[in-house]
Amino acid sequence: MLAGCQPKETPTGVAVKVERVISGQTLEVVDTSKPSALIERVRLLGIEAPDMKQQPWGTAAQEKLKQMIGGQIVLLESEGSTKDQFERTLAYVWKDGMLVNEQLVVEGYVYVPRSINNKYEQRLTNAQEFARLMGKGIWNPEKPMRLTPTEFRRQNR
Repeated sequence: MLAGCQPKETPTGVAVKVERVISGQTLEVVDTSKPSALIERVRLLGIEAPDMKQQPWGTAAQEKLKQMIGGQIVLLESEGSTKDQFERTLAYVWKDGMLVNEQLVVEGYVYVPRSINNKYEQRLTNAQEFARLMGKGIWNPEKPMRLTPTEFRRQNR
């Protein structure tokens, strides 16, 4: 329903194979078009997944991402800065015309940080509002995620 309201995007980027899903926002991928294909870490742009120690949400986000794209070929679309402070490639991930980052938000597995300022900011913000209103995942009123991943890490150092 939500995707039908969004303008169609034609992403451009690099096709890679997902080797491993580390968390709800981090992958290990291989660019099989390169002769010496090395494993590279990728951080999904515009979202923040629950910390892996933040249960049950951390594991749920990781499992959902595995289910969506584990072992598959995906397209990585970069924007602006290409690496984060941990040397992970920053990218939007597309699978069969679906923006994976957005789908994780729609289903309530991850949230959108307040100041994201990116190409898909409106799409991600709309997706989060939908998940929040529908009480999906981390927004479930019966068992909401009470701390953002950043707040959780700060309290659990």
